[in-house]
Amino acid sequence: MKVFISGNIAAEGINELKANDIEITQWTADKPITAKELIDACQQHDALISVGRNKINAEFLQACKHLKVIALHSVGYDQVDVATAKKLNIPIGNTPGVLSAATADTAFLLMLAVSRKAFFLHKKIIAGDWKAYQPTVELGIELKGKTLGVLGLGNIGIEMAKKCIALYQMPVVYHNRSQNPEAEREIGAKYVSFEELLAQSDVLTVHTALTPETQGLFTLDVFKQMKSNAIFINTARGGIHNETDLIEALQQKLIWGAGLDVTNPEPMDKDNPLLQMENVAVLPHIGSATEETRTAMAKIIAQNILAGLKGEPLPYPVD
Repeated sequence: MKVFISGNIAAEGINELKANDIEITQWTADKPITAKELIDACQQHDALISVGRNKINAEFLQACKHLKVIALHSVGYDQVDVATAKKLNIPIGNTPGVLSAATADTAFLLMLAVSRKAFFLHKKIIAGDWKAYQPTVELGIELKGKTLGVLGLGNIGIEMAKKCIALYQMPVVYHNRSQNPEAEREIGAKYVSFEELLAQSDVLTVHTALTPETQGLFTLDVFKQMKSNAIFINTARGGIHNETDLIEALQQKLIWGAGLDVTNPEPMDKDNPLLQMENVAVLPHIGSATEETRTAMAKIIAQNILAGLKGEPLPYPVD
């Protein structure tokens, strides 16, 4: 059996596949693989490990309907036409659970960095602009006792909430498509409407999937409903916020700051105004970027591939 990998994954996953006599071809060019290149490569293989934002759309799936399994190097699968994959009987696997702690760490890092203007002030040191002590200039805000709002209180949102409760005694409100009674019991979170979430949150952190309902959800009108001292954090998908509207909301001081691990588009342009704002912190989509998490993801990928090639149910299928 042959597997094509559209990028680099941790060696543990590759070694597991090789130990099971799987032949591997890997995309190693220093640029993303194009849609045509991906189709051409998969024509010669039995399975695909999709690394990055490859579009597993209807065109790709129809051209590669022979694939026995596709394993995603991600928990999100908004880039996959799941309905078409099901019609063609191509199982799709992802990597749920293992990246929750690392992604929550990233959200917490962004929240803290924004609250103290850390990225902006660090750049001032590099620019040689560390001036004499000025006790009323470029001040941050404290987080203790502030209200944390979570859009999407799943595994990652719960991890983020636990950190905020433990370290800053932050009460938690959340909004999901449906309530999460288990999380309410575990961390004392309060379910509210989306409008109430906007109105009550001092920090609003996004951990929901990108769906037709959440695509472009955070517009200028939505930012206007938030507190003027609120911090907006997005470590989910860049498409959930309208970046032009976010820039305007910050310029108009409709909200206090923003922390992003995801942007729209990715990579972000180096001249994006967000990168120069003192109340903003941006990271290059590093939510799961720890050695431990990427190793765990690679192991799950190998499990999904091996099961799919044997015609068995995937241990980690997408919904």
